[in-house]
Order: sequence, then structure tokens, then C-alpha cells
Amino acid sequence: MAKKTAVVTGGAGFVGSHLVERLLKEGWRVISLDNYVTGSEDNHIPGAEYRRGHTRDIARLIPETPDCIFHLGEYARVESSLNEPQLVWDLNLSGTPAVLEWWRTNAPHAPLIYVGSSTRFARGEEGATLTPYSFAKATMAQLVALYGKWFGLPGAVAYLYNVYGPREPEGERGTVVARFLAQRRAGEPLTVVSPGTQRRHFTFVEDAVEGLLLIAEKGVPGEYHVCADEELSILELAELIGGPVTMLPPRQGNREASEGDPSSLRALGWKPRTSLRDYLDQALRQAEGV
Repeated sequence: MAKKTAVVTGGAGFVGSHLVERLLKEGWRVISLDNYVTGSEDNHIPGAEYRRGHTRDIARLIPETPDCIFHLGEYARVESSLNEPQLVWDLNLSGTPAVLEWWRTNAPHAPLIYVGSSTRFARGEEGATLTPYSFAKATMAQLVALYGKWFGLPGAVAYLYNVYGPREPEGERGTVVARFLAQRRAGEPLTVVSPGTQRRHFTFVEDAVEGLLLIAEKGVPGEYHVCADEELSILELAELIGGPVTMLPPRQGNREASEGDPSSLRALGWKPRTSLRDYLDQALRQAEGV
């Protein structure tokens, strides 16, 4: 019996590589499409098929008809999008419509899971228009829903909330957990963007992947918040990691908080299994050679 085929755009990225790994363990044939703007060959998982290119060329690069599509391959940094909006338009507003057209014409019966951004739900703010990134992500999430209505396609949007874990990027495009851990290992102060009271739902990457798979299996169509229940401020995160803190000036687009409601995902049987505190405790012990 032939294996089912899953396509993962952004499969060489942080979350994408964990998703690829899990799909392979479950017996899928996995095709990744990545432009390697933030993805890395270091994240390649043996057994997957990797194709390099822009998502707007997906019809040429992936002629196969998949059984499931996970679309993660977009620009994925909030504050830096203010410095490079043209890249956001290119990767998100140009690439994603091409993915949706390829889905409609090539694999209309395959569920498509679009990974949206929790910035859309910024508390007390106009979340969808905070930055070019949040605008593009909110617009494409709406387009995915409309494709489902217009053409009867099985699509869903999964909003990921501050995912952390192994293979997190640490640099300018990195996540706050990885950046703080790298600063702690280097003996440097943890750089907290003022005011530091910004609150986040930190979600372990393997829990996020479990959510994506459940949505593909049981939750199409719909919208789902993939987020841990616990919410911490950035200063509370810094305190857990430990060490001196340097406060940086406020940055445009750095939202105060997001509303995360995982109830619809929990209804599918999802439950986060890893806490941020446990992960940090293990990471700090490893850094100290304990």
C-alpha cells in the first residue's frame, strides 16, 4: 500500500522540521518546500524530500498530489517586518495565494492547515494591523477561510502562540526563549524590551505539532488556537532563566498580550504535555553540565 503524502511548506524551519519529523515517524511520505530565508539544512530530517524554492512556484516544484498540506512557509517575524515590508509582501501576499491555487486545482480533497499568527488577537489593540507581518498573516488567514467557502475546500487556520523548543533560531530572527538562553550561556545580560510586562502563552514545539496533526485529522474546517494555558510576562521569563537584565527601549509592534483560547482544540483531544518551567530547568542544567 502506497504511503500517504504530506506537503510541508517551511519544512526546514523550526516548527516545520519538528512537524516533518513527526509525520515521518507516523509513516507519511513528506515533501518539504522551503526558500531557506529562515530555514536551514541543519534542520533536515532523514527520509524527507527537500525542495528549494519560493512558494509562488509550488505548482512547478511539487507536481505530486498530496493527501495533506501544512502551510508554514511564510515570513515569520513581527518587529523586523517593519524594516523589510517588501519581503513580507513577497513571501506572504505573493506566495500564499499561489499555494491556495495549487491546493484548489491539484489537491482539492486534501486538508490544508494554514499556520496563522497570534498577533491577530493582540489584547486591547488593533492586532491585525500592528505590523506588516501581522497584517499579512491576518489577511492570508481570512483568504484561507474564504477559499474553503468559495470552493468547498477542507481548510483550517491554526494560530500558534510563542512556540519554543529544540532548533529555535537564536539570532535577529530568533525567539525570545532561545535568545535569553543563549545570553545566559554566554554570561550576558538578558535583553528585555520595555516595559517587560508583555504577556505570552509559551507553547512547546512538540505540543504545537500534536495540535496541527489533530486539526488535520479531526478539525477541518475551523480556526484553532494552539496555546498553552499558562501566561507569563517577559520579565517573568527572564527571572526563570536567571541572571542580570538589561532593559531595551520599547519597539513598535511589540504587543502587550494576546487572547488565547485553546478550547476548540481541546475539544479534539489536545492537551499540552510540556511546561515552560520544566523545559527551562532541563536546558539550564544541560548548559551547566549537570
